[in-house]
Amino acid sequence: MADIFLPTLHTFAMNNLFTGSCGALRFRIVPKVVMATKKEVDFAASSIYAQFWHGPFCYEKSEMEGENTFPMSEEGRLSLKAWLEAQV
Repeated sequence: MADIFLPTLHTFAMNNLFTGSCGALRFRIVPKVVMATKKEVDFAASSIYAQFWHGPFCYEKSEMEGENTFPMSEEGRLSLKAWLEAQV
């Protein structure tokens, strides 16, 4: 089974997108952050959107094979990781 690296939940909560790969699998993860206040993230209303494809080309040059949205929580991050690892 492949072990895909994903950054911490804090990385996504700071509105950072993440791209990665494992073998021929490529993926792009984009957080959809909702702020509760100017400085606090509303984790219950926020989510993490992910897309994947296989092949040697970048996101812009590839056709997406799948997409999914996960809750902005540690459980959601782990579900995202398992979902991506199942695509390898």
